[in-house]
Amino acid sequence: LAQAISAQEHFGSEKDPSLPPPRKRRRDFTGAMSHRKFERPRHGSLGFLPRKRTKHVFGKIKSFPKDDKSKKPHFTAFMTYKAGMTHIVRDVDRPGSKLHKKEIAEAVSILEAPPMVVVGFVGYVETPRGLRALTSVWAGHLSEECKRRFYRAWFRS
Repeated sequence: LAQAISAQEHFGSEKDPSLPPPRKRRRDFTGAMSHRKFERPRHGSLGFLPRKRTKHVFGKIKSFPKDDKSKKPHFTAFMTYKAGMTHIVRDVDRPGSKLHKKEIAEAVSILEAPPMVVVGFVGYVETPRGLRALTSVWAGHLSEECKRRFYRAWFRS
């Protein structure tokens, strides 16, 4: 009985200076975390950075149809802005498909087309590297509001 060890000594509740201090474990409050790709994925594309208000609020026409020189000058593009999105339900007319004559829901963009006013023309010349702007011709009846849009610092002029 003299060699019996008490329960208190066996479980080491008293501090023993010969033992190293216990390791501190990090607390993980979120539970078992797998990979960041699944736990906190990116919010949006990096192509749209920096996320801030644009300096120029007017749109830009990026492509035009082929020019037909036999016709007189006319509109080749029209400015629109993407105002939002919604969905439509339509019948599919695709013979041979499983969806033929069935209804499907599709996402559509809502475009807003404000009234356009012609304020000038730009003349281009063809170079080996593509088209280059040769000259600009401005209309003679520009309103004060239109001139304000084209001046960078209207208040100083």
